[in-house]
Amino acid sequence: MEHTAGIILSGGKNIRMGTNKAFLEVEGERLIDRAVRILGDVCDEILVVTNEPLEYLDLGVTVVTDIFKGMGPLAGIHSGLFHAKAPRAFVCACDMPYLDDSFIRHLVSLAEGYDIVVPCRSDRPEPLHAVYSRKCLPVIRGLLERNERKVTGFYKGFRVRTVGEAETAPFFAGRDPFLNVNTREQLRDLPKRT
Repeated sequence: MEHTAGIILSGGKNIRMGTNKAFLEVEGERLIDRAVRILGDVCDEILVVTNEPLEYLDLGVTVVTDIFKGMGPLAGIHSGLFHAKAPRAFVCACDMPYLDDSFIRHLVSLAEGYDIVVPCRSDRPEPLHAVYSRKCLPVIRGLLERNERKVTGFYKGFRVRTVGEAETAPFFAGRDPFLNVNTREQLRDLPKRT
């Protein structure tokens, strides 16, 4: 299997939370530390994409900033892929408390012969929990240069492997792997590990 990078997007404005979500704790561990730890079990290199790089220097991973500033998650994916050494990368957001190494490993294992591997729920892709080839870079760059920011906007024309709910269900015991923590209430009400 080809080398795979892990890209953690941590560039959101955190308006609803009022603080940097990456540093919120779930079960005694900061979300960013959890993401780095889990991706470290699967990926050959880890990159954090952020517009506040000095806040992440203690992580011991590669920290990069957006090349296209202020253009949202698509710009984060672009920057992560641009700086990654591996030919492909698993991309996730920093505020996902239920990342699962076995599921990420499964997605990576499906990448041979595809440019994009993306799980879907109710036929909607989860583009911030997906595997992307660096071959996507020129198309993503073209979109950003035209100020087009839709994360799935570059999928057309690439070999896409979707992963439906029936295939994802065995990996999760009642926890939503695609959940983003956006409010303090949501953080407080997260189900505890059993």
